[in-house]
Amino acid sequence: MDLDRIWPLFGLRLITPRLELRPLRDEDLPGLVDAALSGVHDPARMPFGTPWTDAEPATLARSLAQYHWKLRAGVTRDSWGVSFTVLHEGSPIGVQELHARRFAARKTVESGSWLALAHQGLGLGTEMRSALLLFAFDHLGAAWAESSAAAWNESSLRVSAKLGYEVNGVTRAQTRADEVVDELRVRLKREDFARPSWSLTVDGVEAAIGLLAPRAAHVAATGEEPHE
Repeated sequence: MDLDRIWPLFGLRLITPRLELRPLRDEDLPGLVDAALSGVHDPARMPFGTPWTDAEPATLARSLAQYHWKLRAGVTRDSWGVSFTVLHEGSPIGVQELHARRFAARKTVESGSWLALAHQGLGLGTEMRSALLLFAFDHLGAAWAESSAAAWNESSLRVSAKLGYEVNGVTRAQTRADEVVDELRVRLKREDFARPSWSLTVDGVEAAIGLLAPRAAHVAATGEEPHE
C-alpha cells in the first residue's frame, strides 16, 4: 500500500499559474528550513504570535519539523490543521496553513502563512491564499474564512482586503517577551470572496475531503445532505 492511501492528504495538489501547494511531506522540511533561514521578515518586528524565527538555526529546524508533525498527528474528522508546502518552480518558498474547529457545524476555516523574503512583493502571497480559499469554499464547503495580522503588518492586511476580508475586531497579542501589539482579526464570507481571474487545478481532492469534510464528500457524491 502506498503512502497516499495511508494518509490521503499526501495525494492532494493545488495548482495555480505560478505555484503548487501540497500538504507538507517530510522531504519538504530541508527546503523549508532553508527558506525560513534565508529570512521571512524584518528582524526588528515579529509578525507571528510565536517568535519561531528568532531561534538559532538548529533549534528553528527542529521546532519547525516538530510543529508540523504535531499538526499532522492532530487531524480528526471535525477539527484539523493542514500545512501546505508552497512550491515555486519546484522549490519550497513558504507555508500556507488551513485550520478548522468543529468544521461540520461552524463551516469556518482559518489561515496563516509565511513566505521567504526573496519571494515577497510579487503577488505570490495573494496567489497562495487565493488557492487555499478556492479549495476551502468550492471543495470543502466552507462558508466563512478568518485570519489575523498585527496592525502594523500592512502587506498581510492588504492581501486580506484585496480578497474581500473585512475587519472583525481587534485584540492584543504578545509576539515577543517584550513586545505586545494590536492584532486585527479579519473575516470573509464565501459570497464576498474576490475570486482570481485564473482557475485552480486540484488533484486528489476526493480522498482529501473525505478526511477533512465527510459531509462535503457525501454531498458531492450523492447530491444530498447526510442523515444525522
